[in-house]
Amino acid sequence: MTAKILILPGDGIGPEIVAEAAKVLECLRQDHGLDATLDYGLLGGGAVDALGEPYPEATRRQARAADAILLGAVGGPQWEALDRPLRPERGLLAIRADLELFANLRPAMLYPQLASASSLKPDLVAGLDLLIVRELNGDLYFGQPRGIRTLDNGEREGFNTMCYRESEIERIARVAFAAARQRARRVCSVDKANVLETSELWREVVTRVAGEYPDVALSHQYVDNAAMQLVRAPKQFDVIVTGNLFGDILSDCASMLTGSIGLLPSASLDARGKGLYEPIHGSAPDIAGQGVANPLATILSAAMLLRHTLDKPEQAERIERAVGQVLDQGLRTLDIMADGMTPVGTQAMGDAVVAAL
Repeated sequence: MTAKILILPGDGIGPEIVAEAAKVLECLRQDHGLDATLDYGLLGGGAVDALGEPYPEATRRQARAADAILLGAVGGPQWEALDRPLRPERGLLAIRADLELFANLRPAMLYPQLASASSLKPDLVAGLDLLIVRELNGDLYFGQPRGIRTLDNGEREGFNTMCYRESEIERIARVAFAAARQRARRVCSVDKANVLETSELWREVVTRVAGEYPDVALSHQYVDNAAMQLVRAPKQFDVIVTGNLFGDILSDCASMLTGSIGLLPSASLDARGKGLYEPIHGSAPDIAGQGVANPLATILSAAMLLRHTLDKPEQAERIERAVGQVLDQGLRTLDIMADGMTPVGTQAMGDAVVAAL
């Protein structure tokens, strides 16, 4: 059965990096037997400009009909003055909620060719391979009530609600434990149970779910300690499971262990494995249109799409091997370039991956 892949280029550098990932998918379609169609849609600021909202109805229909979605990035300074419901980032939150994409998988693996590009000493990060499993549909980002109000004394106050239901914690914990079974069988649950009732419940439920996975070792860390440990001894971790807010912060922290945020893909999955795949970096408006953005995170997101949703692990491995070959050749974009190297641009890096395929 032909798979339907929806491509949402988005804003900023999104169209540039997605174009390179699309070339990779087209190469697999034409030369390596990938049975899929590629459709295109609008999300974020471009959707606001063209259709008046960040997640328009046309895109909603496309997203629901697709088997998997590849996204570039959304947002930019030209939309920051819009009312909050019209800002590009609301489109990203809306598509995650609409498709019930609750499980965010963010791997942080260091390619050996890039050990010197990490912000940490090579001996601390050599062989790094960890996975952050972030709950994506709850916490402060979605909790109600929220807003900005004026108090009786005339002072304004911003407020958000942090909340998690047991069922939400249970399902993300099971995703983490199942992932750990395919790895080193260790899960570290990150919370702030010494301060937050939300985290107190989180720790209780994760501990209970761990009983269903006696072959997986469970540990707990407070989020402040986990942040410290990520930069002190990151290889102690196998799978980290945590809530939406903490996961957002820790996964960006982990990205720098690998040398660049431009290298890390992500998957956001529903209960049936349908997913939205995107690089974890943002739209980088400061370099948009210059042809210097690193497309490898988006290309590797396409590999995750093939592995997790389309069940094409051999095609995913083909992409990952090609990326490794390109790095072996010494090709580097500006963000991962070492002293004495000449950087290649976005398109040249994408072309090199296609050639390696």
